[in-house]
Amino acid sequence: MASTNYENVVTYTQDIVRPSANFSPSLWGDVFSSVSFGNQVEGFHAEEIELLKEEVRRMIVAPNANESEKLHLIDNIERLGVSYHFEHEIKGQIQHFHNASFETDDLNTVALCFRLLKQHGSHISSGIFDKFLDIDGEFKNSLKCDANGLLSLYEASHLKTSGEDILDKGLIFSASQLESLVPSLSSPLKKQVKHALEQCLQRSIPRVEARRYISIYEEYESRNDSLLRRAKLDFNLLQLLHKKELCELSKWWKKLDLVSKLCYARDRVVECYFWTLGVYFEPQYSQARVMLAKTIAMISVIDDTYDSYGTVDELEIFTDAIERWDIKEIDRLPDYMKICYRALLDLYSQYEEELGQQGRSFAVNYAKQAMKEIVRSYNIEGKWFIEGIMPSFAEYMANGFITSTYYLLAATSFIGMSCASEEAFNWLIQNPKIQVANVTICRVIDDIATYEIEKKRGQSTTGVECYMNDYGVSELEAMDEFSAIAENAWKDINDEFVKEKTVSPEILKRIVNLARLIDVVYKHNQDGYTHPERVLKPIITALLVDSVNV
Repeated sequence: MASTNYENVVTYTQDIVRPSANFSPSLWGDVFSSVSFGNQVEGFHAEEIELLKEEVRRMIVAPNANESEKLHLIDNIERLGVSYHFEHEIKGQIQHFHNASFETDDLNTVALCFRLLKQHGSHISSGIFDKFLDIDGEFKNSLKCDANGLLSLYEASHLKTSGEDILDKGLIFSASQLESLVPSLSSPLKKQVKHALEQCLQRSIPRVEARRYISIYEEYESRNDSLLRRAKLDFNLLQLLHKKELCELSKWWKKLDLVSKLCYARDRVVECYFWTLGVYFEPQYSQARVMLAKTIAMISVIDDTYDSYGTVDELEIFTDAIERWDIKEIDRLPDYMKICYRALLDLYSQYEEELGQQGRSFAVNYAKQAMKEIVRSYNIEGKWFIEGIMPSFAEYMANGFITSTYYLLAATSFIGMSCASEEAFNWLIQNPKIQVANVTICRVIDDIATYEIEKKRGQSTTGVECYMNDYGVSELEAMDEFSAIAENAWKDINDEFVKEKTVSPEILKRIVNLARLIDVVYKHNQDGYTHPERVLKPIITALLVDSVNV
């Protein structure tokens, strides 16, 4: 980054022509900032919840239980969103399954075992599926009508890693057969299959899937009513906590009043909070969610400042001011930037105060350095756009990895986690393979989803344009390549989640969950964050507005 002298001050004139992004207003108004919690008490149903929790715990650890039934029990507990209550018990069962030898020829059981082990970080060979191949190396015709087995194979196949050709084949086979079976299936299996084909479990947001699965599980005659009621009560209890956090966040955002002061910025604080629910929904991460949501809201405004409003000279000085991170720098900035700059420094001072009381103030420095890094890269990207520069694809990606925000958000997601030690931050800043894969997914999927909109705005410095320019390919070919890059990155995530032992699974889950958010928010090449009407509105309503009927 080119350094700017302190004496350098931009002359601001009234005739600056600025781009207009015309972002839609918030969908939510004061819905969440004016929430009244009345006489709702977290302790309501508390005694019943504890009794149900003990009943479920006994089911998990029950000796001499059928292994297939135990696998399905654990799967249901996880899908219903209550597994965080039983982590120790489930870990013990997963270890048992890892050490056991499954002789069954039931595809449903084998595929479910494979998926659960991989999702819990245990190694298991994809050779477990060899028994389901015919002499030509294709999946047997006898499996084509086994809807439950095919569904399990489909979900398991998304845990594939590089070189696992049998799972590549399994995904194509299971998806094709499930598509053909859908018309002949009856609900609730039909609903489950249709949804899986739209959104597989491995790339879905756990909290979103829990809300959906509660309604599907309720329709199964084989359901466990105690487990179902436990899930419903737990969902509503957690939803109350989430609403309180969002209420706090919305009041903070309203008090800042950045949207009315900065007319070019997106008003997406509710969507920012939803993002944090995707990273962690459990009650112990309450502080982490609020911190992460505030950071996402702030970086969104800064992104819009670089992308939709600032001039080259203004952005250069703003970048340098953030690099210096000193409130004395504020006088160098135009009035609109002063508002954002002060809010940013105040926010991180608040983090330092909160975490200092917990002996974790070291965490803020990592997040602050990530903020400085992203702003430097925003500045580079802003110059490319404003000056019409077309970088090479390699240059674009090196910078674009940073502007994807996922280096910043990964670091910030750790700061409110008491289990995130200084060693975890040091691991993260070394850009481990799982994090690089995470950032890659965010970058290329974001580029695909926002390409048409950015093209209409006259922005030629996009990943797709750079790739087309470097390799002489069409839009469609470039987009296909980006999709292939994302698929390979998912294989790396699956592989590294099992292999990476430097940090705990709790740390690794944040990385995986960030990648999952991209698959949901940018589904069907739509930018669900900027335009939440179709993609995120129904999801947010289900998670944060409507309670589950108990």
